[in-house]
Amino acid sequence: MERKIHYDSVLDRSKSIMWQEDCYMDLQSTSSSVASQAETEDLGWIQKNADQLQRFISATFLETLLAHLSKVDVLSLDDLSKIKEAGQLQDQVKMLTTIVTCKETQGCAVLRGFIESSDSQVAQLIMNHNSMVKEHKEALLRQYDRHRDRDSVSCPKLNTSSRTLLLIEGLSDLQQKEHDLMQVGVTRGRKRYHLRQLELDKFLEPLTRVSLPPRFSLTVGVAGIGKTSCVRHFVRQWSHGVISTDVSFVLPLTFCELNSLEKVSAERLLKIAFPHLKDLSLVLSGLCRTMLIFDGLDKFRCTLNFSDAVPCNDPKKEVPIDDLVTNIIRGNLLPDVSVWVTSRPGVASQIPGGLVDRLTEIPGFSPNDIHVFLNHHLSEREFASKIWAHLESHQIIMVMCYIPCICWIVTNTLVYILQSGREESLPRTFTELYAQFCAMKAEMGEPRGKEPIKMEQLHGTNRKLFGNLGRLAFYGLLKCKYTFSEQDLKAYGIDLLSTQCSLGTVLNWEESAICTTYQFTHLTVQEFLAATFYYVSSKRAIFDLFSESTMSWPKIGFQNHFKSAFQHSQQAEDGHLDVFVRFLTGLLSSVALKPLTGLLTVGKDDGNQKTWAAGFLQGLLVSGVAAVSLRAVNIAYCLQELQHTELLRRVEEDLKFGRLAGKLTRASSVVLGYLLHVSPECSEQTNLTGALTYTTVKCLLPQLLYCHHLRLENNNFNDDVMELLGSLLSAKDCHIQEISLAENSISNKGAKSLSRALLVNRTLTSLNLRNNNIGSKGAKFLAESLKMNQVLVTVNFQNNAIEDEGAQALAEVLHYNRKLVSLNIQKNMIGPRGAKSIADALKTNRTLTNLILCSNQLGDKGTIALAEALAINQTLLSLQLQSNSVSNRGMTALTTALRLNHGLVSLNLRENSIGVEGAKNMAHALQENNSLQELDLTANLLHDEGVQAIAGAIKFNQCLTTLHLQWNFIRSSATKVLAHALLHNATMQLLDLQENAIGNEGIAYLAEALKTNASLHILCLQGVSMGTSGAIAMAKALMINQTLEILDLRGNAVGMEGAKALAKALKSNRSLKSLNLQENTLGMDGAIFIATALKRNHQLTYINLQVNGIGESGAKVISDTIRSNAPGCVVDI
Repeated sequence: MERKIHYDSVLDRSKSIMWQEDCYMDLQSTSSSVASQAETEDLGWIQKNADQLQRFISATFLETLLAHLSKVDVLSLDDLSKIKEAGQLQDQVKMLTTIVTCKETQGCAVLRGFIESSDSQVAQLIMNHNSMVKEHKEALLRQYDRHRDRDSVSCPKLNTSSRTLLLIEGLSDLQQKEHDLMQVGVTRGRKRYHLRQLELDKFLEPLTRVSLPPRFSLTVGVAGIGKTSCVRHFVRQWSHGVISTDVSFVLPLTFCELNSLEKVSAERLLKIAFPHLKDLSLVLSGLCRTMLIFDGLDKFRCTLNFSDAVPCNDPKKEVPIDDLVTNIIRGNLLPDVSVWVTSRPGVASQIPGGLVDRLTEIPGFSPNDIHVFLNHHLSEREFASKIWAHLESHQIIMVMCYIPCICWIVTNTLVYILQSGREESLPRTFTELYAQFCAMKAEMGEPRGKEPIKMEQLHGTNRKLFGNLGRLAFYGLLKCKYTFSEQDLKAYGIDLLSTQCSLGTVLNWEESAICTTYQFTHLTVQEFLAATFYYVSSKRAIFDLFSESTMSWPKIGFQNHFKSAFQHSQQAEDGHLDVFVRFLTGLLSSVALKPLTGLLTVGKDDGNQKTWAAGFLQGLLVSGVAAVSLRAVNIAYCLQELQHTELLRRVEEDLKFGRLAGKLTRASSVVLGYLLHVSPECSEQTNLTGALTYTTVKCLLPQLLYCHHLRLENNNFNDDVMELLGSLLSAKDCHIQEISLAENSISNKGAKSLSRALLVNRTLTSLNLRNNNIGSKGAKFLAESLKMNQVLVTVNFQNNAIEDEGAQALAEVLHYNRKLVSLNIQKNMIGPRGAKSIADALKTNRTLTNLILCSNQLGDKGTIALAEALAINQTLLSLQLQSNSVSNRGMTALTTALRLNHGLVSLNLRENSIGVEGAKNMAHALQENNSLQELDLTANLLHDEGVQAIAGAIKFNQCLTTLHLQWNFIRSSATKVLAHALLHNATMQLLDLQENAIGNEGIAYLAEALKTNASLHILCLQGVSMGTSGAIAMAKALMINQTLEILDLRGNAVGMEGAKALAKALKSNRSLKSLNLQENTLGMDGAIFIATALKRNHQLTYINLQVNGIGESGAKVISDTIRSNAPGCVVDI
């Protein structure tokens, strides 16, 4: 009231009061003091609410405010002009507050009074926003802080709730149609590196400068991955003011809460959930940014129907709860509110993709994360190492630890077993794991002595509770119901008090302002308990258990019920019974059943049912005729749970050793699909070379999606198969990163199918089409897609007859593509014209690092064009020009370029026509170039003179590490100069002088150099006319040299005396790892010298003594001696 009187007095300046003369001065003094204090308060109020003024004042409100301030003479025309010229709305408000606070008059009071006397939403927000937000955040923190430890899995290094999200473009068929564990199994939790990561603090921000913040966001993740933990972490971080500070109100709800409501309005829903928010009209007005979170769509009892839902845009109108959610997502209701929904992927597909502004996925644990979790969670390091070793040897359990909740279940269960001193009981299957988990839960809260409690001693109440939990789980699973009310629990005979201790803790409960709900620790726990109920009930049930009604067809005997379960599982398109039947099958194993002895009332099993089930499942494996679906693969999972693994092991061995040709029956194909899920070796390197036909490819196609490196070589594939493989690579579910189609019969038509797939594929990084027949036309098709494809980094088109026309098309790719790193187009009849096009592209390309043009027809003309490109291009690292008719002229151009080039690391000029002149030019280039490390001049025409020139350059060059000079007519004189260069060179690591007649004299020079040189690791001297004296000289060098690791002396004449000298050297040498003495006339005695020498040499890992006149019996003696003296040494004899 005082503020109102003060405000009125400021506005009514014309009114005068006739004070009595004797009290006028005192009143004036008092009035001045009050006015001064009020002005200070007004100024402080404006400064305090400056942010709110800028955030909430709308254009309309500002216009009204300026008119009023102008009318009461607070603002002049000049002031109004400055405000209008300030620019954006927030800038105008900022200018207004600056001007008003600088006024000597009571402008602050007028501004404050106008806002406080206004009943508009803008004014109410300015005045009440901060207090409402503060109260709301405090309420959320009270509610969510109690979950903090559970959400972070008590491991600071692995705060699962704050992991980065992955931006995805849409839900794959696998995510929409398959069980969560099947999704994890087929992808093996493998990270998709092509996906962009999104930190939680950026969740509501635009992705680019020109894009808008998302209105509707959808986050998916399999059950137990941490969706709810992520939401809680976001809410806590926002409440602490750490993230999304521009959001005024975050309103988190769960679909579990919505299940208790039938018909409600948007406003009433929020009033029930957040009773502390007194004025919801301000929260939902659109003037402040509000975020509404719906967590757990998969737990919603209703199915969202976006086609038939009745539109509603009135937040006060009561509508069915599913229509309410649908209208909020569509934006009919609360259009200004940001909405975030979380869900398991299958249910999330109910939401049309066109409504989703931002789709993200929560990733699970990597193997390293699992390791960190174990080390942190377990104080006893011995337990952690034992559990890790067990997981590595049982990959089917390791893969499921990708899900943090299952990782927690696995860890606690295995610790329980180890603490009980039952290491031999560590689970091999999922059924065994969950049986032990339930046994552990049953034991919790029971009295324990020094010895672990026996299950037989458990109270009957636990057995009854276990049965009731199983019944609740089973019929909930049939209805796809995963959350339960108190009424549900009572209906199934479960006492609410029993959920707070012992076995009842497999149920978690959540309490909110709306209701209390219950759910199993994880989806798999519900599925396991459902399987135990079905297993027990099927022993005595006379009606179909898949109907709660007794009015169903009679079904007598366990086997009939078992068949019925599989029939329902195979017919379930979404696979929601897959894991249930795995557990049901696993319970036929006595090992899995043993921990549940005190909890299940079942008779003694003689093993006949297990044998029968194995036969039944194998019959299902061969019964299908269509493509191998994941329903079929699940049968192989069931055989694994049954520990009937003979067929699984046989197919795995055939796959690893490449013996699948002619063996891929229907059953083998299903098992192969299973192996691609559970075996890292099989999925990482899937070698189906020579094993497939069109029919088997068609059958296996759905399962090949999840391979990493897929080898389909030498299968005689034609263009029809390429249509199938094109659809494979086009699928959203495709995980293939490398594919080899070498040695097939693919023509341009097949290349066209492949090119269409490359336009949409986001995973393939390596494509090998070596030795096909795509021709220039096929190269053009693929080039068009490669211009736009930004994933492939390695392409191999070797021997495809693409000719100049195809090379020109690929040159166009190099102008546009910014990802391609390696291009192999050797043996393609490419001439100077094609080389010129590629060279022109290299002048601008900055990504290609490896170019292979061997065995073409470039000639000097094409080589000169490439040399011109090398003078400009500084990113190409490797250029291979073997067998291209390059002579001195082309070599001169290349060496000129090398003087300017500072990027090329490897140059291959094998099998050309380079002579002495070219060698001399190369020598000059090597004296200036400081980047070239590998130079191959094998099989040219260098002769002694050319090699002497190169040797002179090597003396000073400190960059070259590898030099191949094989087949160059080199003799001892050039070798002498080379050896002298090695005395000064400190970088050369490999020197290849094979098939040059350097003789014993040349070897002596090299041996002398080796006594000093400390850089050379590999020396190749095959067929260099070395005899006994040369071998003795080399042996003396080896007694001194301690850096040479590989020495190849094949095809010489070392003889017995030379072998004796080398053997003596091996006793003292500690660096040599590989020695090849094949074809050296060593004889039995010489071989024995070498063999006995190895007793004192433990570094040698490989030795070749083949073709030395030893004989079979002698070879065995030598081989046994070497293995005895040096067990780690591989012997070829």
